[in-house]
Amino acid sequence: MMTTANALLDTLAARFAKHPARHVGLTWQRVVARLEGNTAALNTLAAMESTGGEPDVIGEDADGRVIFCDCAPESPSGRRSLCYDRGALDARKENKPAGNAVDAAAELGVELLDEAQYRALQELGAFDLKTSSWLATPTAVRALGGALFGDRRYDRVFVYHNGVQSYYAVRGFRGMLRV
Repeated sequence: MMTTANALLDTLAARFAKHPARHVGLTWQRVVARLEGNTAALNTLAAMESTGGEPDVIGEDADGRVIFCDCAPESPSGRRSLCYDRGALDARKENKPAGNAVDAAAELGVELLDEAQYRALQELGAFDLKTSSWLATPTAVRALGGALFGDRRYDRVFVYHNGVQSYYAVRGFRGMLRV
C-alpha cells in the first residue's frame, strides 16, 4: 500500500484502539485483512476522513463484512448545509445549498444511516449534541415531501422530520461502509 494508505491505516488503527467498546470481539488484524487490496474501500475511508467523519469500526454484519461508520462527535463538518436529495435541490428556486445528502453519500461511496442504524450508533457514544444528521428516509415519507434527521439532546436520541428542501449549517449526514 502506498504512503497515503499507510497514513490512513495508522489513523484508523489509532481510533480503533482508542474506542474498543465500538467493536467488541473484532481485532485490528481482521479489519486490515478486509481492507488489504481493497482500493475502493480505502478511497471511501479517506474521503470519509477528509470530510470530518472520523470513521471507525462499529461491528460486523451477517455476511462477515466489517462495518465502518462516521463517529465524529458532531455531524461531519465537510458534509453540512445540504438539503436531503436531488429532487429537493432541484425544487429550490433561491438560496440553493451546494448539494444534497443523498448524492453526496453516493459520491463518497457510503450509505446514509437509517433510523435504526442511527439509534444503534448512539448506543456506542454521544453523537450530534450540537448538530444533526440527515437519515435515510422511508419512501412513503419522502413521497409526501419530508425527510428524517436525528440528533441527541437532553441525553436522548431524537428523530424528527423536515421538508426535504430544508438545509441548515449544523445539519450534515453520517455514512456507513461495509467492507
